[in-house]
Amino acid sequence: MAALIQTLAVAEYLNFRHAANALGVAQSSVSARVKALEEDLGILLFERHARGVRLTEAGRHFVARVSTGIGQLDHAVKTAGALARGEEGCLRIGLHMPPLAGFLADMLALHHERHPRIGIEVTEGRSADIMQLVRQGQLDIAFVIGVPKAEDCHSRLLWSEALMAALPANHPLAERPTIMWADFTAETFLIRCGGTGPQAHDHVTRRFAELGHHPRIVRWEVGRETLFHMVIQGWGVTITTESTASIPVSGLVFRPIADEQEQAEFYAVWSPHNQSQTLRNLLDLAGQMKREAGQ
Repeated sequence: MAALIQTLAVAEYLNFRHAANALGVAQSSVSARVKALEEDLGILLFERHARGVRLTEAGRHFVARVSTGIGQLDHAVKTAGALARGEEGCLRIGLHMPPLAGFLADMLALHHERHPRIGIEVTEGRSADIMQLVRQGQLDIAFVIGVPKAEDCHSRLLWSEALMAALPANHPLAERPTIMWADFTAETFLIRCGGTGPQAHDHVTRRFAELGHHPRIVRWEVGRETLFHMVIQGWGVTITTESTASIPVSGLVFRPIADEQEQAEFYAVWSPHNQSQTLRNLLDLAGQMKREAGQ
């Protein structure tokens, strides 16, 4: 490599002494390396004369190719270094729901501010599905509600949110500042099949069992926006989290449930085999935000 770099310097300055001065090495060293390279190649790269040198035709072609190759190698080295330091690359994240507000949205915004050259790819799905993608190395990290059943993965509780009821704006209960679980015994709950749906289904079922009732639950294979639209149309009610409720939706109201003491706990899940510096940077940021929030 030293011989190639010195040869490029001679090709730039067309003078062994000037090339040596630019590189900070002895002129004799440059002359010897270039001559050794010419002998190894079996071609003459430079025509020597009293005031300097001139590239031969073969030398011009050789220098052009070497310059391109070294440029690509330098780019590859710099890119690899940036990736290793977590300055470039991509974070592949699995989520229950899009990060519209709250801890996760704030964290991703701050991460982008600190690491603008890191792209983020988001995959939405059920807990079991996105955690499996983490195990397979197709996702770097997943954010799920509830204690993850993933003994072969690392996990960390990051934040908690209150549960809220979502009702049509014209619903009689919408006039109340707060609602009790007993107020829902005559209601139909609309629950998604995917996303946070399974957790919501289990939670509603458990709360009704405590009241001695069986809930009326209809499950739909729809997204969250479609489910909210169904609530607005009067098909039923649903529950969601505080961060989701902070986003205004026309025709929909969110109310706290006064006798609900349990909060939705959000965990980060990642593979112990993932040594990505980009992932570590995100986890460090999450830990910092958690400490600052006092959670």
